[in-house]
Amino acid sequence: MPNMKEIRTMAQQRGIRSTRMGKAELIRAIQRAEGNYDCYGTATEEECDQEECLWREDCFRESVAEEIR
Repeated sequence: MPNMKEIRTMAQQRGIRSTRMGKAELIRAIQRAEGNYDCYGTATEEECDQEECLWREDCFRESVAEEIR
């Protein structure tokens, strides 16, 4: 999983201004820029049909953390 510096670099390469964006918001912006669903962190019960997604494993961790909060 890329760290925040790498995620910001990915965003910049796609023309996304990453200032003041949190991790989830930034990843969703990258997903939109790539023409994908902007669904990072929204998977429920580890169900997701986006099997080739770069963010898949981290997304599941983020989704579980949201449920706990």
